[in-house]
Amino acid sequence: MQDSDVIIIGSGIGGLTAGGLLSRYGKRVIVCESHNIAGGAAHSFTRRRFIFDSGPSFYCGLSNPHSYNPLRQVLEVLGESIKSISYDPPGHYHFPEGTFAVYSSIEQYLETVAKITPLGARELQRFIQRLLPLYESLQGIPTLALRADWQLIPTLLKYLPSLLKMLPHLGTIQSSVGQVMDREVQDPWVRRLIDLECFLLSGLKAHGTIAPEVAFMLGERSHIGVDYPIGGSGVIVDALVRGLKRWGGELRLGTHVEQILVESSKVAGVRLRNGEILKAPVVISNASIWDTCNNLLRPENLPASYRQASLKTPAVDSFMHLHLGIKAEGLEHLTGHHVVVHDTQQDITEPGNTCMISIPSVWDATLAPSGHHVVHAYTLEPYSNWQRDDRYEEKKKARSQSLYKALECIIPDIRQRVVIELIGTPLTHAYYLRRYQGTYGPAIAAGQGMFLGTTTPIPGLYRVGDSTMPGIGVPAVAASGILCANTLVTPQQTAEILSNY
Repeated sequence: MQDSDVIIIGSGIGGLTAGGLLSRYGKRVIVCESHNIAGGAAHSFTRRRFIFDSGPSFYCGLSNPHSYNPLRQVLEVLGESIKSISYDPPGHYHFPEGTFAVYSSIEQYLETVAKITPLGARELQRFIQRLLPLYESLQGIPTLALRADWQLIPTLLKYLPSLLKMLPHLGTIQSSVGQVMDREVQDPWVRRLIDLECFLLSGLKAHGTIAPEVAFMLGERSHIGVDYPIGGSGVIVDALVRGLKRWGGELRLGTHVEQILVESSKVAGVRLRNGEILKAPVVISNASIWDTCNNLLRPENLPASYRQASLKTPAVDSFMHLHLGIKAEGLEHLTGHHVVVHDTQQDITEPGNTCMISIPSVWDATLAPSGHHVVHAYTLEPYSNWQRDDRYEEKKKARSQSLYKALECIIPDIRQRVVIELIGTPLTHAYYLRRYQGTYGPAIAAGQGMFLGTTTPIPGLYRVGDSTMPGIGVPAVAASGILCANTLVTPQQTAEILSNY
């Protein structure tokens, strides 16, 4: 007797997307989550009536029916939706020489750049014109139709007109953003801007980021606009959980999977920390590639070459997080997204040099008590050299100072306004999210390696999440859930869902 058709380890966006779709397809699904809150890196948490986002803070197309965002497509087929609020400009970049507003409109974006460097603006326009056609050609192929096996080929042939539109851009599809930038942009200020936008998107600079990733970002930002979910990122997780349950799936919180069981070289189920065994012919790991291979599987379960290649996958550094509740008096004109680069002579990937700031209560006042704002600031921080010893609290304070310094660029008296302070380190991230070294995902530079995808050498074992597809962010992990789910059903079942989409 099988306990279910599919067991999913982890309730991140990738796991919930795969679970919801497979439940929609009629599969019996159990999602096991070690934490007592669903959502993985996208969960929200509450302290003293302040609602904090733990990870993602920037979204596009959450409720726009024309958006290509895979997450929105999944929510729609699950019969769920969320309310969001649009805003523009999406953010402000603060450099030592001044502040630069980033607008959704390409024309307005270029006009702002032209005030700083007219020649650079013309080069940036050529750069954007090289990338946007990729987004426009992809629009004709819904992510909901895609899968990760050979049957993708006949599936894509159904969208032949869109495929033909892509043919002139095959060279760009296979390029890094840096290669496109090298051909079109010489202006040093614009090159730094492109590097920064790539870093915010993928965790890598332009030469490490694949071109379609930035094409998608530019296309969504300019065609659809940016928005924020009312209630915080947790409402996205709530909607996916509702969709999972609506179609008969089950979510078990506080259920830690100790091991993936492999019998006769095939998946047989999982063993929980409490000793309980759940049987299923299919297991999907939403854990990272390192945690899956190192912690959930025995070494002998995997071919040595696959295991070694997986464990050698380079990882993006972890982060320092600063969650604050602050007094809002006198901040009526505050905007929500900011990126501060402290020193332009240092690399933007240097820990503490580039700080990301989100103040979502600017758009949604329900996230903080009346008269207050909620703030989330974060910056890269290596996992190495962190340990819980006598100096841990002192080190937390010291390493959070770059975030306070960044916040002072936006709110000069920020320290006097703080009513609640939470500092997260790589150890915090690793502990609460069960993440290898607290990382947000692989640092595989364009052209220097391949993501291992959703399939594995073990029959019945699949993977979803940030270790499977390029990009740090919600669209990529949602897409991984779609590809995995579709691979486990027939093209006819997918076509049936698409006919109602």
